[in-house]
Amino acid sequence: MKSWKKIMVAGASALALATVASVNSQSVSAATAKPKGNVTLWVDTNNVPSYKKLVKQFEKKYPKVKVKVSTSPSGSASAKTDLSKDPSKAADVFKAPNDQLGAMYNAGYINPLSPSATKWVKKNDVKLAGKAVTWKGQYLAYPQDVQSNIIYYDKSKLSADEVSSWSTLTSKGVIGTDFTNAYNWYPAFLSNGTNLYGKSGEKLNGTKVNNEKGVEVMTWLAAQKNNKGVRQSGSALLSDLENGKTQAILDGPWDGQSVKKILGDNFGVTILPKLNFESGDKQMKSFSGVGTLAVNAKSKNQLAATTLAQYLSNKSSQVALYKGTNAIPVAKKAQKNKVVKADPVAKAVIKQANLSVVMPKMNQMATFWNLAAPLVDNAYTGKTKPADYKTQLASFEKQISKDSK
Repeated sequence: MKSWKKIMVAGASALALATVASVNSQSVSAATAKPKGNVTLWVDTNNVPSYKKLVKQFEKKYPKVKVKVSTSPSGSASAKTDLSKDPSKAADVFKAPNDQLGAMYNAGYINPLSPSATKWVKKNDVKLAGKAVTWKGQYLAYPQDVQSNIIYYDKSKLSADEVSSWSTLTSKGVIGTDFTNAYNWYPAFLSNGTNLYGKSGEKLNGTKVNNEKGVEVMTWLAAQKNNKGVRQSGSALLSDLENGKTQAILDGPWDGQSVKKILGDNFGVTILPKLNFESGDKQMKSFSGVGTLAVNAKSKNQLAATTLAQYLSNKSSQVALYKGTNAIPVAKKAQKNKVVKADPVAKAVIKQANLSVVMPKMNQMATFWNLAAPLVDNAYTGKTKPADYKTQLASFEKQISKDSK
């Protein structure tokens, strides 16, 4: 998400940042910190009950803070949109995906974490989580959980070795997926060595996909249309698995419990397979998305809001949210919790996340999502012909690299 002109300039910027630093530098752990006031928390509908339980514990520890847990108006995936309607009326603390943090910071909706809070996150969470919330060297939110695509499979039909390779998997069984979903399939380009906003994910002109590697992926995607071992399940992903039309699916941790019910004792889960773009096997990458709690810059009770966000992101809260919502934790100690370690889905997600690409936080990510889906799907369906691959890749690269004013 980029163009990165700053919202504030010169002396006004310095004064504003000094004020923010003064407020945010009130460390949650400071002995003199006494958070108080009313704050509102926005989370997704299905997660409200779990958060309410944690908030009760929080209010016992901080009796002068009263928290109202509410449903995010349009869901956490639309956090930036909801906040932009009127930041002064939005929640003090809200759930947001990491790829929206850069744009929200540029718009002035959130501030960088204080030095003490940044230090806390570095100590509490795994490196991938820290990278996910970092923009231009500053931490912008509190990491809570990680998501990444993985493979679920029927162990009575496929072996662990067979699902480790796309070619073997699709010759021995049928995998269900959705080629209209860019979150699923744009990472194929990354798997073949192309870059999205550079290696750092912060370089406007760093996307390099209009090349031979990009063409190889377009060609591979087109070949899947006639691959009898591949099924475009779309929204029927789970029902196709249940009805035996597929023996494996490419999906995320959010459907883990449903897949366990479908497969029972034959439940299998693992990292994504190796792909071959006619240049040797490549480990399939995925986008690693990190769920975060961000603090509204317009909150009238900054200390209370920051205290709440940090509390709900600590090791104990992450474990509780894992048990209540299946959110895979990013806290170092939470990932070592015996319940988490015993979960094959959590193990697969954590392993795959470390093999993947953290979703960039550029302003242009909204444009990216809009254009990446048809780029992939049109290659798969054959709507884009081989002779037009380079033209489409060039247009895509140009459009997502435009400076956002």
